[in-house]
Amino acid sequence: MRAKVFFITLAVDDLERSVAFYRDGLGWQTDGIVGREFHDEITGADGTIAFFALDGGLMLGLYERDNLAKDASLPRGPASSTEFSLGIPAESQADVDKLLAEVKAAGGTLTAPAHMRPFGVYSGYFADPDGHLWEVAWDCNR
Repeated sequence: MRAKVFFITLAVDDLERSVAFYRDGLGWQTDGIVGREFHDEITGADGTIAFFALDGGLMLGLYERDNLAKDASLPRGPASSTEFSLGIPAESQADVDKLLAEVKAAGGTLTAPAHMRPFGVYSGYFADPDGHLWEVAWDCNR
């Protein structure tokens, strides 16, 4: 299997709210919510989803929590923000602070203040409206 990821899908409770956070709050590019006309007769999942084009060809999908569970043929589990985090690179310490301020202004929740980690990375964490954990980081060793 190739070690390559081309999309990441986050389960969300309110698709409209989450699209507004990433599009309007963070300024990420999207065609908005698409796929409303699709319905999977086997799993029962609707195709309603939003995709954001990220740098390097990576796509971020936002999919309603119930539909993601149905699509994967799994029972819906409890939401947890501590299972993984996604990283956003910054160009400097000041850039980390600036990006976290933008997130806060957009309605994100700052969960850990930015500071220099013992391994030489300056970073801070935020959660999106659904509790997904993101780390904004600058590696001063690079």
